[in-house]
Amino acid sequence: MSVMKITAADFEKEVLACDKPVLVDFYADWCGPCKMLAPVLAQIAEEHPEYKICKVNVDEESDLAAKFGVMSIPTLFVIKNGEITNHAMGAMPKARVLDLF
Repeated sequence: MSVMKITAADFEKEVLACDKPVLVDFYADWCGPCKMLAPVLAQIAEEHPEYKICKVNVDEESDLAAKFGVMSIPTLFVIKNGEITNHAMGAMPKARVLDLF
């Protein structure tokens, strides 16, 4: 499965109502650490179909970023059954991202 770009319009359906754990990456196209994290998330998405990996562009979805209290990027949230179960900030290696689940 590939990384899915999410907007406020489809956030509830694609993230909150999803039947498997979802990792949401709040990012921006201009962000260096976000660019470093992108291939890690793509690899996890391909190797772990039991998870759903989504991205939210904070420049395009500022209200959604504000709702989640995103103050720096990248910020990752793991959401299971509509509830935030973990979160982290900054670029990190694959093993650390997987530990969030």
